[in-house]
This record gives sequence, structure tokens and C-alpha cells, in this order.
Amino acid sequence: MAATSLGPAYHRLWWATALSNLGDGIRAAALPLLAAALTKDPVAVAGVAIAGQSPWLIFGLFAGGVVDRFDRRRLTVLVDVARVTLLVALVVALSLGIAGIAMVYAVAFFCGIGETLRDTATVTLLPPLVNDADLDRANGGLVNAEVAGNELVGPPIGGYLFGVAMVLPFAINGGTLALAAALIFSLPNIFTPKPRSGARKGQIWRDTLEGLRWLTRHRHLRLLLILAGLFALMDSAWFAILVLYVPQILGLPEWGYGVLLGVGAIGGLAGGYFAARITRSIGSTAALTTCLASAALGQLMLGVTTSAIVAASGLALTSAAFGVWAVVARTLRQRLTPPELLGRVSSASMTVGMGAAPLGALIGGLLAAQWGLTAPILAGVPVLAACALICALRLRAN
Repeated sequence: MAATSLGPAYHRLWWATALSNLGDGIRAAALPLLAAALTKDPVAVAGVAIAGQSPWLIFGLFAGGVVDRFDRRRLTVLVDVARVTLLVALVVALSLGIAGIAMVYAVAFFCGIGETLRDTATVTLLPPLVNDADLDRANGGLVNAEVAGNELVGPPIGGYLFGVAMVLPFAINGGTLALAAALIFSLPNIFTPKPRSGARKGQIWRDTLEGLRWLTRHRHLRLLLILAGLFALMDSAWFAILVLYVPQILGLPEWGYGVLLGVGAIGGLAGGYFAARITRSIGSTAALTTCLASAALGQLMLGVTTSAIVAASGLALTSAAFGVWAVVARTLRQRLTPPELLGRVSSASMTVGMGAAPLGALIGGLLAAQWGLTAPILAGVPVLAACALICALRLRAN
């Protein structure tokens, strides 16, 4: 049977998500280039990445408390408008020749705060717009829009636009966010939170703790959170040294690294696209278990080969597994979490993933320095295999 349409409201949300993440990808590539044009200090240039990524670690958990307390549609629009204002200010400063590295840090940091709120809100905006039976398919579309904009399409466009004119990527980013805000504003006005007894103004931290307590007491979602953190940790450990693995283990020239990144991106998009079909064929628990087992197999292929074809196949397999996992895990959280807690549960899950990435990269670098470049790749194989076994035995999706 042909899939039914997800409806015009969903498609507006999809386009808003695609435009917002495209802009994020453009900005992520252009800000370091701008920093390098303003200063030759490598520490100062690296500080841009820290400024952009630290909001998740500092404010990520609280973002869910904010999203659950306010009208999610209006909050998303306000966040996008605020980021447009920041980018307009940067474009004006660059045009006048008065922009400095401190302003670059400020734009990266405050846009990063906006991302924590917007990414969390996007997850909560979806369930009221589609039927529960279509959540997996709808999430697949949103996850692919996020990956394509942030990782595949946005960064090369950002680098190209910066080479054309320094202000161009930031002006384009502001335009994509403005369009995204207009699309979100056009959604039905059905996101006003229900009044909660005992809720008090100015106590977001109490709301956050309430959400965390609920999450830690939920057996299924607690286990899902732990498994997701380990999955992200193991994935980041080997990905951090991939740039060295390609020439030293596979013997490929510099362009080989870019080709493998493209293979990984295509694998991830394929996983997101087929996630709903896989889940409906074998069920959520089997799909999550298969993701972990497939990732373990993919890393084993990467760790024991010197063949570029085998390595590319392993990379595509692990990336596809990660894409399926992202869709299935998000859909489960949406189905198992009460609407009034969804922002807090989603932000906690995303914060764990964002925190696991740099920790995994650090572990991967230490393992590679001590035991060689394949060590962080092979180290993840038994961990992921054990996670797959635990998932099969203990996780029972509703």
C-alpha cells in the first residue's frame, strides 16, 4: 500500500527544519574561516568551535525545561528571530570593518544556545502534527533534513560562499532562519502547554530535575539513554582518528578522506530513509538491536582491513545503523513520554549524545596514541556487541 501524505503542516515543519539546519551547516563552516581571517592564533581559532559547542553542555538539560514551560511554536519563532538579529549585526559589523574575534565568539555561543532550544522544540512540535502510526516515517524525514543540512550540504556551501564574499554565508544563514521562522509561525496554534499545578515562574531548574527524575525511573527510556550514550561514545572514538586512518592504514591520498566522509553521509541518509520500513518489518527492539550489532560489524570491518572498499562498506554500515537508531530512538521517546515532559526527556537525550562525542574523541585519541590507529576502532566492537545483547534481552518497546 502506498504511504499516505503526512499533511501540509508536517511539510512546513520539514522545510523549516531543513532551512534551519542548512543555515547551521553554512555557519558552522564559515565562522572558523572568519576567525582565521581575523587572527592567526590557532588557540583563538579553535575557541570558535568551543564557543559553538559548549551551549549543549552548559544549557542542554535546561533547554527542555524551557521548551516544556512555554508555547513551543512561539518559542521556536523567537529563537530564530533572535539568531537572525545576531547574524544581521555580524553582517553589518563585517561590512563596516569593525568585527573582531570577540564578536565571532558571541555569535557562535548565542547561536549555539538557540540551537539547544530549537532542536529540542523541533522534536516536541512533531507529535501533534501527524498520526502516531506515522511518527517513525515523519521522524525519518526530519532526521535526514537535519543530517543533510548540518553535515552534507551546508558546510561546503558555507566554505564556498565565504570565498566569494566574507559576509555572504552569514547573510544567507540569516535568510534561511527568517524563512524557517515564518514557516513555524504558520503552523497550527496547538502548542500552548497545559497549566500545571504547583508550577512556579523562574524555576526552570526544578522543572529540569523533575524531568530527569521521571526519565531515570522509566526502565525503557533509561536503558535507551545509556545505550545511546555508549553508541555515540564508541562512534566518536574512531571517527576522531579517521583522518589519520585513511592515509596511514588504507594508503589513500588526501581526497580519500573526503570520499569516505561522503560514503558515511550517504549511509546515514539511507538509514534515516529506510528506518520506518525496518521498524515496521521487525519491530523497534529488533531494529535497535540490529543497529548496535551492525555498528559492531562495521567497526570490525574497519579495524581488520587495509582495503578501501571493505573500509567504505564498513563505514557505510555503521553510518546507516546510526541513522536508523536516531529515527527509532526518537520515535520511542515521543511515544513513551508524556507530552508535558517531552522537551526535558528529549534535551537530556541530546545532551548525552553531545557530551559523549568529545569524550569519545578524547578516548579515541588516547587509545590510538598508545596502541595504534585501529585500537579505538576495535575497542568499540565488544562494547557495541554487548549493548546489542542487552538491548535484545532487556528492552521491550511498547
